[in-house]
Amino acid sequence: MYNSLKENIDYLKKVTSSSADFTVRELVLPNSEKCAIITTEGMCDKKSLAISVINPLLDSELDKRKGEELFIFIVDNILSASEVAYVDTFDDVINFSMSGFAVLAIDGSSQMLAIGVQGFSFRSVSEPESELVQRGSREGFTEACRVNMTLIRRRIKNPQLVFETNTIGSVSNTEICLVYLKNKATSSSVEEIRKRLEACDIKTVLGSGYLVPYLEDSGKNEVFTGVGITERPDTLCGKLMEGRIGIIVDGTPSVLIMPHLFVENFQSVDDYSNRPYFAAIIRIIKFIAYFVSVLFPGIYIALVNFHPDYFPEVLYSNIRESIDHTPLPLMLEVLVIDFIYEVMRESGLRLPKVLGHAVSIVGALVIGECAITAGIIGAPTLMAVAISAICSYVVPDLYPQITVMRLSFIIVGGILGIFGIAGLSAIVLVYMCSKSTLGVVYMTPLTPFSKQNMRDVFVRLGWKKLSKYDINVQSLKGGSLYEK
Repeated sequence: MYNSLKENIDYLKKVTSSSADFTVRELVLPNSEKCAIITTEGMCDKKSLAISVINPLLDSELDKRKGEELFIFIVDNILSASEVAYVDTFDDVINFSMSGFAVLAIDGSSQMLAIGVQGFSFRSVSEPESELVQRGSREGFTEACRVNMTLIRRRIKNPQLVFETNTIGSVSNTEICLVYLKNKATSSSVEEIRKRLEACDIKTVLGSGYLVPYLEDSGKNEVFTGVGITERPDTLCGKLMEGRIGIIVDGTPSVLIMPHLFVENFQSVDDYSNRPYFAAIIRIIKFIAYFVSVLFPGIYIALVNFHPDYFPEVLYSNIRESIDHTPLPLMLEVLVIDFIYEVMRESGLRLPKVLGHAVSIVGALVIGECAITAGIIGAPTLMAVAISAICSYVVPDLYPQITVMRLSFIIVGGILGIFGIAGLSAIVLVYMCSKSTLGVVYMTPLTPFSKQNMRDVFVRLGWKKLSKYDINVQSLKGGSLYEK
């Protein structure tokens, strides 16, 4: 940067094309020296700016100091803000000002000072709608990165909790924050995530999902991911205690967690608030619902078309009669119903809430009554798809994967029958068992199987027993989740 205040201001106005929200407040100090305060409209708190910066500058006694000497004196003796940082480049000036800082520039100094007076508007802390609980905290992450950091610190008041901030995206310059417990997470895993984020060449980051392909071991968009997502501070804190690493992305309430295991999709905060026996029942129901949502339509098609002898005679005759009165082949009929269901789900999700009931009523009338009465679709087929659809909502974190796999099993079951279902199941299982993130196998602790590691999978032991073990996911690289 230049020593001249005018040259610095002119250059910044040129770079920002004199944007309407780029503001420069020029002042004359008591010693007749010129200075300027650079801010971005709406990103800083004007009251804090006046109290912490402007008033102290105008009310101070500066004698005849000039240039660098004046700059150092102001920093050391006048400004009352707690968060300050020296700025040496124009890029840093723009980045700080657009992040809510007020940048102080003084004539005769080639340095500037970024002063923390952030005051931008953000959504208040509220319960996340995607992760509702009966017993537990009602707080959820917001879009503001600093607020999310506070929610975590309130729950883990430990000096081992580390926050590392950085920017990503060559155009958006989005702030991200790496959070982990230094005594739990391994340094190699933290360093590996740093390298993957530094190697990320994306231009714009508007959500946490943008970073997932760059954090995967394979670097690709795969069906199953080893990067988890949560909107609950208590969930993230629980994972941090197990040696996980969180990635907070400014502008989104979804925080990434690495590594993420398959069995964690069936766990919720309520499991640890309720009695162990009830948590076990709920988890078993979730696993059954998952398999039903993925396999049931495909198995239904395979048995009706290729293995009718597996049905009781009365049941098969009813199914056969229903199919004979519909114009479409069974596999195509299931695909059509599944397609209509996904359209209804998407429309209900995107439409305003006041219109959601109308979509439900129209869907029930068109599919539930008219289509069956007109003989376009069969009642047994509709029931098979409906059961699968209802079960898919039991494990919402796996809904995208369930949708893709259900469609695959429908096609394979309609073409190859039950043997095709078995073959595709084996392929999916091998793929899931071979997947890993940061050296941790995705299907752990189911495979490699260890009885000691199954304390919190299908059945959750009581806290008196779980508390005797130090749970650290990083130890899974050695094959053990629980260390005594």
